[in-house]
Amino acid sequence: MNSSIAVNVVSKSDLNTINTLNQVGTSRMIKYFYALSASLLLAAPVYAAHHQQEAKTGEICKHFGPQTPRDIDSKSGTNGVFFEKAPAAENMNICNIHFHEGAEHKSSFFSVYAGDGHDGYNSGYQCNISSKLSKAELKPTRGEVCAGKHGDLQPGDTIEVHWVHTSCDVEPGPTLGACVSEACGNPQLRVETQVFTLVNDPKALNFNKLKLAKDLPTNTGTPVEFLGSSTGPSYSDHVCSPYQVTWSVRPQCAKLDINSVAKWCESNVFNEDHAHGVRKLVTEPRLLAPM
Repeated sequence: MNSSIAVNVVSKSDLNTINTLNQVGTSRMIKYFYALSASLLLAAPVYAAHHQQEAKTGEICKHFGPQTPRDIDSKSGTNGVFFEKAPAAENMNICNIHFHEGAEHKSSFFSVYAGDGHDGYNSGYQCNISSKLSKAELKPTRGEVCAGKHGDLQPGDTIEVHWVHTSCDVEPGPTLGACVSEACGNPQLRVETQVFTLVNDPKALNFNKLKLAKDLPTNTGTPVEFLGSSTGPSYSDHVCSPYQVTWSVRPQCAKLDINSVAKWCESNVFNEDHAHGVRKLVTEPRLLAPM
């Protein structure tokens, strides 16, 4: 892979530090690079907030690679930054699983716009089938599901789940910081993606059984693969993500038992207990990779 997650955001002061470390030994330099890479992945919202102040209103960010999310039915894109696609998921290590409330991507099967929202919530896209659910599927749950400061999940809601993979030899863990290690600070990244409609039905898919990419449903269409970035509401067309990610997004929705999601939020190795917000759909061709 010709890309570098860290180099895109290394400052002059970072380079001075690296020069100093050159004088004191390779071992300490490796530790520095690991700490730098991990901190950048962990602090992506902080990075975005800092550069938000530098962005001019209405100006598209420049010198960044292709961004995500996108309409996966559209192949248009003119971004000229290219990097090698990550290996297939089965040849990588899963490092994190998390989900967003509302689909960040768009397709003809999840195309119902949820609105502009606030802080990335009450936004994104809903599965088209969410308007055709039965009363039984929409029956309220006994308690709150994956509650956060922006509320909880309800039957009928749409979530987009990301199975994040890394080329580093690591164990799964919290945040994208789990995707790097002291020996591997510049990994290739792949995200396997499935959009779900939540239903109150124990016969629907069980989230706790979807641990690896091979466990994902096989009846939701051929995954659409493309080059992109990390997502989340900290980024926009004016504040772009520096991370380079290979995406694989399934174009159709599946029904997922909301009770299984509730159980997963109660205890998982990723310390995930609520849904994340969504990044607004990227439609500017200069920020999209051609497919």
